[in-house]
Amino acid sequence: MVLELLRVHRLAIPLVRPFRTSFGTESVRDVIIVEAITSDGVHGWGECSTMSWPGYSSEYSESALHVIRHHLAPALAGVSMDPDSAQAALTPLRGHPMAKSAVLTALLDAWLRARDQSLGSFLGAVRTEVDCGVSVGIPASLDALVEDVDSYVAAGYRRIKLKMEPGWDLEPVRAIRARYPDIPLQTDANQAYTRDDIPLLAQLDDLDLLLIEQPLPEEDWYGHVLASRACATPICMDESILTVESADSAIRLGASSIINIKPGRVGGYLQAKAIHDHCVELGAPVWCGGMLETGLGRAANVALAALPGFTLPGDTSASNRYYREDITEPFVLKDGRLSVPTGPGIGVDPLPDVMSGMTVAIDEIAVNA
Repeated sequence: MVLELLRVHRLAIPLVRPFRTSFGTESVRDVIIVEAITSDGVHGWGECSTMSWPGYSSEYSESALHVIRHHLAPALAGVSMDPDSAQAALTPLRGHPMAKSAVLTALLDAWLRARDQSLGSFLGAVRTEVDCGVSVGIPASLDALVEDVDSYVAAGYRRIKLKMEPGWDLEPVRAIRARYPDIPLQTDANQAYTRDDIPLLAQLDDLDLLLIEQPLPEEDWYGHVLASRACATPICMDESILTVESADSAIRLGASSIINIKPGRVGGYLQAKAIHDHCVELGAPVWCGGMLETGLGRAANVALAALPGFTLPGDTSASNRYYREDITEPFVLKDGRLSVPTGPGIGVDPLPDVMSGMTVAIDEIAVNA
């Protein structure tokens, strides 16, 4: 079995409501889905977590499409389909972890489907369902925030994450903590603060938060050390973590005591598992971040979140958190949890008619023609 074709689908999917963070607002999700087709007719699927502009990351949709066609696909010609060989073939190409993750996940999905093995089994999942948290964007008002959080608590989410930025931090977080004194609560700044803001961040200590996520720019490692020293609340790194080595450095330097693992950000599920395994060795908790994935990306993330080191609820929300209609059968929250797919590969398939109706472009790239 060899890889013959990469079919790249570009979709435009409206969000249930605009999602605003410190780096921008998204109303329509610009989604790239990679379909890997083998010589045996097996199809595998991978989702690219880029956005349409370089806000969260230097990667964005157009750059991912370019690098997949002109660099990643050619590098896979004649390469074995097994996960280690595929990853090794792309390693010499620097950067572009989200594009790599999409391609490598599609190949991994096809490889596992051919062996009738689930992604959860392959990675080493120890749970059949995972606790789910929800990420709450920055709304237009405090009343709107309370309304949003009320709806998510009523839906059964087991952890609330509040996005924040300068001017939208202490007051909203205090309001939600006062309203829900016992719910697991954390914040996410997406790099919006500077070292000068560390005293303000320390004022969150009396709110019993699980963590403060990525308060400072991703390259400011010493700043995160200073924040960790000043804050009793644990500091978690997200955008700064790209490899096992960066996770190791964050923990050993004292810049972060908790790691957010996003498969797209780190270059795929093999890399995500390697970071998880290393953090377990160091005794550092990890959790699975999200990037507004469709059911395809969510299925794979849920399998990852079932590994033993994922002790905190992740951003593995149900389909209806972001989409009125998902491109797979919807993931439905039950008692605050999602079930880990057990079918071959990622365990889900796109719904052809639904996906077709959201598709704006398709690019076919022959690999072993």
